[in-house]
Amino acid sequence: MKLTRYYLAAFFAFFIWGFFSLVLKPLRNYASLDILFYRVFFSVIIMILINLVFRRKVIWQNWNLFKQMPQKEKKSTVALTLGGAFFLISNWFIFIFVMNHISVKAASLAYLICPILTTVFAFYMLKERLSRGQWTAVMISVLGCVLLSFNHFLDMFFSMVVATTYALYLVSQRKNSGLDKFLVLTIQLVFTAIILLPFYPKYSGAIPTEPFFYTYLLIIVVFFTIIPLFLNLYALKGINSSTVGIMIYMNPIINFLLAIFYFNENFNLIQLCSYFLIFVSIVIFNARLLFSIKLKFPRSQKQVL
Repeated sequence: MKLTRYYLAAFFAFFIWGFFSLVLKPLRNYASLDILFYRVFFSVIIMILINLVFRRKVIWQNWNLFKQMPQKEKKSTVALTLGGAFFLISNWFIFIFVMNHISVKAASLAYLICPILTTVFAFYMLKERLSRGQWTAVMISVLGCVLLSFNHFLDMFFSMVVATTYALYLVSQRKNSGLDKFLVLTIQLVFTAIILLPFYPKYSGAIPTEPFFYTYLLIIVVFFTIIPLFLNLYALKGINSSTVGIMIYMNPIINFLLAIFYFNENFNLIQLCSYFLIFVSIVIFNARLLFSIKLKFPRSQKQVL
């Protein structure tokens, strides 16, 4: 049951992100960098307020925990936290640019490639092991991504960059398990804000005055930044980064459906087959969990009867 909690956290994080295009596309007339600036700054303000008002005890507990860490562990925690912030901010900027100025399909493709890269990085960097069935699922997803890349080299290039930055973020945060996850996320966002602040006066556009912009931005900050990022980090406490990575497939599948039925983007038969293969790979990769839930349900139902 405890493990299922982490799986559900990962599932809902990427399920929520799958609908990101619905609030990001309406802001396509604003510069990608402006959206990034305000997304980070607003997120930092809200998270600092939450920590100071509701989580002061947690802050002191984690500060005392950090002081008691060996010097090597302290350095590792700082490096992983700040390094994760760098990967996160890179991912956000490139993703916003791809979503609004390349295509929804290219953004979707990025999160099809990301689980594969996460699995490879985790295998070599964290020594995570996968079952034969899970490696089969990875190979099926590779085939799906290769099919999607045909005649879409530009999409593939941008997608690879987006996928690499987020895969490195996931792997780095799997190792960063010493401190409270919400506090770590706050520190990462504060660090990204500090990085962005010197660039704001020169590279930002005119300050938006439309209530429309701030309404959508608030939705992005709360529902598509703070909540799913926290769920993501929480999931990494209990399950490995390869498993969290494979859950990313929820994101592009929802994007794919929105691109067809909502944004009216064109898809061909090869692309449809590719997404079907990727859906199959998700089921195979998580077959052990799905099968165990299926076994537990009749057993509990029998006990009630």
